[in-house]
Amino acid sequence: MKRILITGAAGFLGSHLCDRFIKEGYHVIGMDNLITGDIRNIQHLMPLEHFEFYHHDVTKFVHVPGHLDYILHFASPASPIDYLKIPIQTLKVGSLGTHNLLGLARVKGARILIASTSEIYGDPLVHPQTEEYYGNVNTVGPRGVYDEAKRFQESLTMAYHTFHNVEVRIVRIFNTYGPRMRLNDGRVIPAFIGQALRGENLTVFGEGLQTRSFCYVDDQVDGIYRLLLSDYSSPVNIGNPEEITILDFAKEILALTNSDCQIIYKDLPINDPLQRCPDITKAKSILGWTPKVSRAEGMKKTYEYFKAFSTEELNAIEHKDFSKYIY
Repeated sequence: MKRILITGAAGFLGSHLCDRFIKEGYHVIGMDNLITGDIRNIQHLMPLEHFEFYHHDVTKFVHVPGHLDYILHFASPASPIDYLKIPIQTLKVGSLGTHNLLGLARVKGARILIASTSEIYGDPLVHPQTEEYYGNVNTVGPRGVYDEAKRFQESLTMAYHTFHNVEVRIVRIFNTYGPRMRLNDGRVIPAFIGQALRGENLTVFGEGLQTRSFCYVDDQVDGIYRLLLSDYSSPVNIGNPEEITILDFAKEILALTNSDCQIIYKDLPINDPLQRCPDITKAKSILGWTPKVSRAEGMKKTYEYFKAFSTEELNAIEHKDFSKYIY
């Protein structure tokens, strides 16, 4: 039986990846320090014979007994609310955490897939974004801690591939959504749905003309699965190229939730990307992958997930103590 280590296993994407690899017949070892992950996302896997969970911070030495065939490194804060609260830990998980896991992959002879992000393109000057584009990033801006953590992560990964012959894969993930997203994590979909369910006005930044491209989680997981098992070691964009303005998306949310709330406007955050759309030519040609779930279908499933929340959960604001992670 193939054995795979998945870091960030209790997070949104990590938990769905655990499900997929269990379904594919792997022995899955999940690892998470639960700084932004939620153990409830993988609670259903705990009784299974072929699932293990390690409560551990990957910025510290990582030891996993036995052989490993694959490693998926998905440990990282991913929302602006999180990485602005824990900037140092964000940088450390992208650097020290990645270094520890690449070292583990080298020792175990395992193939490792690193979760990068469309954020490495910054506020892009080319459209759509291809893997060859180097990006337009403000290293000292508020998003810099996340953007640069991911850019360094890619460089370190390729260095291990070049100098230590470690088998590596790099996925550049564009906006992904679906069940198990945190309602209060600050990203646009849970933010809009949460506001609509609470009867609040939807907050659009700037004029709402900035664009995003949303990929349903099942499609994203399938793209990652295909990339891991491919023979391609350079970065690959995985995302849905169907682009929409934030203003039009807010109107879709109001229609989906049958809400009579209004749209209000606030100042655009610093370095907020004005266009974000993947060129998925490589994913199509190398992996035979294209997204299959339409935004209408995916948003309906996501809305049903959030609609099941209690009033208390909808009104709750997370006050997690991040102080112990600031070092």
